[in-house]
Amino acid sequence: MDTLKAIKTRRSIRRYTSREVSREQVDGLLEAAMYAPSARNEQPWHFVVVTERELLDRLMKAHPYASMLADAPLAILVCGDTNLEKSKGYWPVDCSAATQNILLAAHAGGLGSVWLGVYPRNERIEAIRSIFSLPANIQPFSLIALGYPAEEKVVTDRFKPERIHINGWEWGK
Repeated sequence: MDTLKAIKTRRSIRRYTSREVSREQVDGLLEAAMYAPSARNEQPWHFVVVTERELLDRLMKAHPYASMLADAPLAILVCGDTNLEKSKGYWPVDCSAATQNILLAAHAGGLGSVWLGVYPRNERIEAIRSIFSLPANIQPFSLIALGYPAEEKVVTDRFKPERIHINGWEWGK
């Protein structure tokens, strides 16, 4: 799938089949994440791959919008490592880019996914930190539910030329 098509057709998938996702597929998603751009190339991320049903169920209880984990065969927790920061405060931006790369790679590979926000919600951060016994320097950022889609989403046109401003705010008015 070409890049623009993957970007335009990716949708949040919340229903999954029981088909298992292979380790090779997961490795490919993590590789895509690690090729994301980051401030000063600091790459301040770590990834927790979650396949155990008990942990997925605990995550579902810890996150108010994670009910799709009941069907998902796996999730990836994207974390920022504040000890790896060269540019203070940029780890969330860098982890956003890594998260988006996972979503796009999943879609291009025939998988469905949905981004569940963790950061900056303290109650979610602390609940997830507790589940995985994360060290103080590791900040849970996003949780991505993954699996083979059991639903199809309509692709809509999201291009809005009225939100484009060239060389200033008043362009074209």
